[in-house]
Amino acid sequence: MEIIEWVRAHPVAALVIACEVAFWVFLAAAVVARYVFRRRRLSTVLLLWEPLIEVVLLVATVTDLLRGADATWTHGLAALYLGFTVGFGRYTVHKVDAWVAWRFFDGPRPPRVTSGRAKVVHEWRLWLRVVVAWVVAIAVLGVLLLIADDPAQREILLGWAGRATLVMGIWFVAGPVWQLFADSADGDDDEKAPADADTVAERSH
Repeated sequence: MEIIEWVRAHPVAALVIACEVAFWVFLAAAVVARYVFRRRRLSTVLLLWEPLIEVVLLVATVTDLLRGADATWTHGLAALYLGFTVGFGRYTVHKVDAWVAWRFFDGPRPPRVTSGRAKVVHEWRLWLRVVVAWVVAIAVLGVLLLIADDPAQREILLGWAGRATLVMGIWFVAGPVWQLFADSADGDDDEKAPADADTVAERSH
């Protein structure tokens, strides 16, 4: 009963959870169809349902406000979730597909990027996905701001825009910037190593 009451009180949040569950259910079903039953076409059809989940959430979130509901944290959460799924949904699908193929069906091992210039490029690409997620989230929040009339509700939505911007900034520093400096430090160590070796050799003579 408590769960039902919570769903009634927070329908948008419940829909976000349902969409996340549906995302993984459809992804798991697509993987099983592709690798267990060898039905690649069915697998593709199942994956095509993933974007429809995002459309359902977007329409439901906007409609909820148009019907007169107050803008709450659940609407901001829905906006950020939509941004994340657009920015990282396809990437997640490919990562899971490659891992399942390698781990259970003798597929090639997914490439691992651990250091060097390739790692720097990888981090920049991930951060660009964060930028895409941020743009989508801000766009959805902008639409919700146009609908919300009460200043308190608009403040809630603007707060979620601030959180999205903060996440993007932290990811930028902890991701590509950090890796860029780490790669530079590794490069300096590599350059110093031969010089140190030569010095030791000279001293031995």
